[in-house]
Formats: sequence, C-alpha cells, structure tokens
Amino acid sequence: MLDWAYLIYFFSFDTAAIMLITKSKLVLSATVVTLSTIAVTALGIHSIGKASFKDSHKDLIDEVWQIINYRYVDGTFNQVDWQAVRKEYLSKSYTDDKSAYKSVREMLKKLEDPYTRFMDPEEFKNMQVDTSGELTGIGITISQDEKTKQLVVIAPIEDTPAFKAGILAKDIILKIDGKSTKGMDTNDAVALIRGESGSKVKLTILRSGQKKQFNIQRARIEIHPVRFSEKKTPAGNLGYIRLNQFSANAAKEMKDAIQKLETKKVSGYVLDLRGNPGGLLYASIEIAQMWMNKGTIVFTIDRQGTQDKQVANGSALTDKPLMILVDKGSASASEILSGALQDNKRATLVGSQTFGKGLVQSVQPLKSGSGLAVTIAKYHTPSGKDINKHGIDPDVKVELTDPQRQKLWLGGREKIATLEDPQFAKAVELLGKQAAQNPNTIKKN
Repeated sequence: MLDWAYLIYFFSFDTAAIMLITKSKLVLSATVVTLSTIAVTALGIHSIGKASFKDSHKDLIDEVWQIINYRYVDGTFNQVDWQAVRKEYLSKSYTDDKSAYKSVREMLKKLEDPYTRFMDPEEFKNMQVDTSGELTGIGITISQDEKTKQLVVIAPIEDTPAFKAGILAKDIILKIDGKSTKGMDTNDAVALIRGESGSKVKLTILRSGQKKQFNIQRARIEIHPVRFSEKKTPAGNLGYIRLNQFSANAAKEMKDAIQKLETKKVSGYVLDLRGNPGGLLYASIEIAQMWMNKGTIVFTIDRQGTQDKQVANGSALTDKPLMILVDKGSASASEILSGALQDNKRATLVGSQTFGKGLVQSVQPLKSGSGLAVTIAKYHTPSGKDINKHGIDPDVKVELTDPQRQKLWLGGREKIATLEDPQFAKAVELLGKQAAQNPNTIKKN
C-alpha cells in the first residue's frame, strides 16, 4: 500500500498496494506486499501476441514485456515507445540468467516507476515466506523516491532491530555498509541490507540535513500486528488498539481486540496507526468494515479508468466514538483505512500528514521462477481524493519533532498512549469534548 513498493519486512521496500487478479475478477489487494502473508496468483494473461522463443532468456524478456503491455496503469508507458523497447531487448543475445535479469531491469527502468520491479527467483522466494509471521532481518520498509531516486525509509517495524536502533520514517539511506546508494535500485539495496540472523549491517542515514550512522544486528523477527488495552483517562475508560501492519491475521486480531474491549464496556476508542507502513489491502477493507456499517471504503482505478468500489457490509462491531492516530510513517493500507473512516465521518484523525502512497501493484509469478510487481492501478479515498505523493491530512494536526518522536518511541515507550504522548493526549481531549457535548454517546466509568 508501502509506499507497500512491495513490503519485504526484514529489509523491506514499499510499492504501495498490490492487487492480485485472476482473469477479470479482483481477488485481493495489498498495499505493501508482505513477505509473510502474500498469496500470489496469476494475472490470467495467456498468449496476447506473445511470441515463442527457443531462447529461454528471450522468453523471459518477452513475458515481462507482455505483462507490462497488457496491464501497466499508464497506456502511454510514461511516454515510452514500448514496442521499440521490445524490439531492442529481443534483438540482444543472452548468455546466462544474470544478463537476462539485468536487461529486464533496464527495460523496466525506462518506465521511471520504482514500484514496477523484477525479482529474480531468490528475491521472489523471499517474498513468499510462510505465514508464521517470523522473519529475518532488521525490520524496515523502504522505497525509492520517485523524484530524487533516493532510498527512503517508509517506517521501521515496531520492536525490530531497526526500530530499536532509532531508524525513523522518512530517513534517507545514503550508504549500506559504506557503499553509496546513489543510483541504486531497491533490489540491490535489499540484497545488501538482508543477511543472516546475528550478522550486522551499517546504514548511513540522512535526517533533517544531518548524517547519522547506525550499526544494526539482524535478527529473527516475530511480528504481532495488534496490541490492545484499556486506558483510564479523563474522558472515561477507553479502548486503545495499536495496529503495526496489515498482515494476513491482522483482521482476526483486530476483531478479537474490539470484541474483548466491548465486553469491558469502554466508552470510546483510539486506534494507533502511527508508523504502520501498510500490508494487505483486503485486511484494511475487512478492518474498515468492523468500524463502519455503510459507505464506500476505497476506489481503485485501472488503466481504462474503470473503478472498482469496496464498501462496508453492515458488520460493524461497535459504533462508539473513534480517534485514529497517524503520522508520516502511516502508509498504504493505513491510508486506505484512515481515509475511509475520515471521509465517512466515522473517525477523527489526529497527528501529522501521512506518507502518501496511492498506487496499486500486481505480483505476477514468471515461468523462470522469478516474479514481477507491476503498477496496474491507483486508488482514491471515498470522497475521490488521490493521496499519492501527498498523503492524508489529519483533522487535528499535532506535529512531533524528531527529538520528541525519538524520546517517545525509543525511550522505553512507557509514555506511548499516555497523557505524556501529545497525539494520544489530544485524542483523549477530543473524546472528552464529545462526551461533554453528547453525554449519551460516551459514558465515563
């Protein structure tokens, strides 16, 4: 949804939303393709003008070209003569897989779309790890800035080595183990950042004009998407739910959290999406349906301008007041969920502007055992807003400085979701005002 360029959790890079399609029907989507949860299906592309080559390397080139030609979101291919590209790369000779992979990547670079990307068999396999939620690496999602081409951290995943080391959303990665990232694509960055548990990687980061060094030890990472608790506050007994990512089991855990908090008769909720880089789009849709009974959740718009609409289905688990905490690390599926609840007047957004990723990718397995992520659509919020590159503006802005964020999130985190957390405190204040104005809506316990 990363900025889900597809989200690879242990060294991640974000492609925004990933949409999986069979034939003509949308089966599921993902905003940040998760390594641990993605299920890959074919696009239903068969032999649309596809030539047959004895040379398996040229067959791969043409397979990728055909998918782009059939599905890419921009019918002008970003003003590139796509037919000429096919002729150019099929006229070359390929002696091994490495040379073919290099040409595929060169071909895709002509689109100037960092989210349309080729994965060799090893990279594609890494993307399809099992759904145990246990991953290996440092725990960040990264993307390539479309204008500057710099590698940017979307967000560190909570409780991972990168998070504990102090990596923040919007950090620019200048070097990896001393190697400059200038001109480096995310595939190469991923290959350098990932590694065995216990080994270390050194990142040189640019933050607010200052360079910083981070030596981070890779580890096995177990990720739990939802945490929740009751909070005794001046606004009453509130339910606090922290959602770290939209993985395959996020909806199930969210449902469990809401149901348990409802039994405790909480008077309102604070849903914390800060630093959540995204995940599976269908998870964001299912979670939105737990909070709203009616209304549009999200629109996706394909190359032909055709809209697909996802809507609420009358299955909300609660109608109690809801505040959502967001920041610049809230991306992709987080933006879909928060945008849906904001536009439908179901929740008030508190915090800072979100990341801004509104593109949709499809993941396609290739015959060679490699894979392709291709941008096939964009998404809009229910009111029709295109949030790509801009993000979602909160209803109530509460900005934190980098020092404030570091102190809050890295200082033991005992202050998170307390009145010493400025964004949470503002959410509580707003819930208190709602209680005063509508005493039958929120009852203090």
